[in-house]
Amino acid sequence: MTRESGRPLSARLADAGVDRRSFLKFCAGITATLALPAQMAPRVAYALDSVDRPAVIWLEFQDCAGDTEAFLRSRNPSVADLLLGMISLDYHETVMAAAGVAAEKARDDAVARGGHLVIVEGSIPTGIPGSCTVGGRSAEQILRESVRGAAGIINVGTCSAFGGIPAAGPNPTGAVRVEDVVSEIPVVNLTGCPVNADNLTATIVHFLTFGEFPARDRFSRPLFAYGERIHDTCQRRGHFDAGQFAEQWGDEGHRRGWCLYRLGCKGPSTFHNCPSVRFNGGTSWPVAAGHGCVGCSEPSFWDSMSPFYDRLPHVATSGLDLTADQIGVGVLAATATGFAAHGVGKVVQHRVAAHRERQAADRLAEDAETPAAETDGHGDGDGSGDGTAGAAAPAGKAVPSSETDGGRETGEVK
Repeated sequence: MTRESGRPLSARLADAGVDRRSFLKFCAGITATLALPAQMAPRVAYALDSVDRPAVIWLEFQDCAGDTEAFLRSRNPSVADLLLGMISLDYHETVMAAAGVAAEKARDDAVARGGHLVIVEGSIPTGIPGSCTVGGRSAEQILRESVRGAAGIINVGTCSAFGGIPAAGPNPTGAVRVEDVVSEIPVVNLTGCPVNADNLTATIVHFLTFGEFPARDRFSRPLFAYGERIHDTCQRRGHFDAGQFAEQWGDEGHRRGWCLYRLGCKGPSTFHNCPSVRFNGGTSWPVAAGHGCVGCSEPSFWDSMSPFYDRLPHVATSGLDLTADQIGVGVLAATATGFAAHGVGKVVQHRVAAHRERQAADRLAEDAETPAAETDGHGDGDGSGDGTAGAAAPAGKAVPSSETDGGRETGEVK
């Protein structure tokens, strides 16, 4: 597919100063990120050493370029290694040297060859098409042209996957997600504001290794990255269970790294691998830096998760005897009620209803004394992909009523 067709990836990386040991270490790291068995690392290495670099067209529409910034700061591998070894970035108007007619010709040539990957950043304005144009063509026109003959679409960031901030009410441009415009081509959504570059690399590696995108959830997000709630693996989870919460910014609990739930953290209702993968080469992530999760990887987060510094509605728990899944499910059920009261509950209620239907059979088998709870509709996946990339988070269960241990608060969420 590229001018270097036939040259092994390891040889191309060697030209760039990357030795075999570093290449195998990278393959092992990607295998772990994809939640594949360690024994799969040699297969990943063999596949990457055997395939041609796929042509990639990167489109930017209504966005802030934050996902491009994340891509440029890739560390595992570096963006230089990624471009030299794994992909052929034939078009990206923000970073490419060519401009004007020459730049658009590069995109047209890549489309003509076919078999390319299209990476989309930003939402598509359908109400006011003229609010985002390149070369006199609207974002929708460019998207439809670029996906002809494409092998797949990777939506990076919440804007292209769900509409993001441009689609937040009142949505003046009529911004929509990519899947509202094109639906006949395989799609994977790498949500987040911005995308985590390691998840992008892992998704591309999975595609090159297995010829398809990883297994995905009902929102087309890969399960290896979005199969667990942030609350499940958060480094502050122990403080939640112990009833230790920061109550104000800068108070003793905040300084000591206690749970940020009461300061508005949306981790119990957000699916992402931020705690394990982190950002900036694994350096840190928002909660580690002392700021609560805002739920940016979830649909309509700007409307449904705000005000960002208000705690989610009351859910009484005895944190010591509950799983993170149970807590998160109860929190989201109460959240749906609270959002509905403020006129923005339709999105959350839809998710609650969908998941409730799938869990009806499980609830019938539960203890009669355990109250039922609505859940968040995350689902076990749509069956997309080959199923090797991991499994969805455990099914949610009902959250029991408030308990106390000798009057001591044990994880009660207020």
